[in-house]
Amino acid sequence: MASRLLAAMSATVAGLALLVGPLPSADAAAKPGKPVTVMTRNVYLGADINRPVIAATTAQAQGKTPQEILVALANATHVTRAIVDQTDFTVRAPLLADEVARTQPDLIGLQEVALWRSGPFEPGSVGVPNATTVDYDFLEILLDELAARGLDYEAVQVGDRADVEAPSFTGSPFDGTIADAKDIRLTMRDVILMRADNALRVTDSGSTVFANNLAVPVAGATMRFDRGYNWVDVDAGATKLRFINSHFEAFSSDLALAQASELLSDAPAAGRTNVFVCDCNSDPLNNSVKPIDHVPHRAPYDLITGPGGFTDEWLRRAPAEEGWTSGLSELVNDPTAAGFDHRIDMVFARTPAGSGLAVDRGEVTGDELGDRDPVTGLWPSDHAGVVLRLRGF
Repeated sequence: MASRLLAAMSATVAGLALLVGPLPSADAAAKPGKPVTVMTRNVYLGADINRPVIAATTAQAQGKTPQEILVALANATHVTRAIVDQTDFTVRAPLLADEVARTQPDLIGLQEVALWRSGPFEPGSVGVPNATTVDYDFLEILLDELAARGLDYEAVQVGDRADVEAPSFTGSPFDGTIADAKDIRLTMRDVILMRADNALRVTDSGSTVFANNLAVPVAGATMRFDRGYNWVDVDAGATKLRFINSHFEAFSSDLALAQASELLSDAPAAGRTNVFVCDCNSDPLNNSVKPIDHVPHRAPYDLITGPGGFTDEWLRRAPAEEGWTSGLSELVNDPTAAGFDHRIDMVFARTPAGSGLAVDRGEVTGDELGDRDPVTGLWPSDHAGVVLRLRGF
């Protein structure tokens, strides 16, 4: 079904770059503003959410009965939810907070800030997101860890994204072997944090869900895996910028390209510097094309840094091979750092004149063996973070 969705939009993908508006004209020279340190950080939702969808769609493709499809979905959801416990965010959040404490970013764009909830098993309401018992609120957990280190960070923009729910059980209700039955709900969020003890002041903010998103019919329901972007306008004297945060589709580069085009058309502010961070799911060194796609993996990146007019700020700091950010295994207990073998977590910038910003400090975080939890061996995330101090506002 996902391939049919992508086929339906294939006729428009080739022209998406045309949606990018003209770059703003240069303003009169202004006094340089203070530097701003930014971070992009995918905190990892805790498991592979493709597992239940793949299990159910595979059963559908095999011509299984509705009952068998439901069992496949629920059994896979049960495994996925158990892995979330195993990759315990209460263990990983302190590691992420340590990164923030050490690098002291002024603005942080967070992706995959999961809210996991559960509720009673409702066999007649598959796909209806109504579970209310909070199991893990990643945002609350992380903010508590930051506060415990004496760090005053505020969530200045929270964008709700995918909100999906599925049954979870072992065995089957149709042969009397069902056990541990419940519904599991996942709400995804993009979050912007700002350090409260700096000179920045938020003057405006917003959040948008993309029009182009993955939607998959599963067990009689349609699961929408919505993504989007959020932004804040911040001022501090001569420093005026719009900070944009996003997370593009991983399943399809066609969809990621469509989402990048939407963002470039609507998110940047004219007349001020735009700093854009993302888990872009687009590797600039990867020319491969997925079987369901029409464009290569690098296409969204090429659009952003080409017609979009943004500068890849990491490359102003260091070569690409020093900036690998992805990606570790699902269990995030890898014994080595070898899984960090490509770069999809980005910091981009564009001034009103269309140029990039200067970078005088920068690093990748959470990518060394010493960054793991010493007891469990868990890494902070399946991604690394990127921190850059930018000048030239």
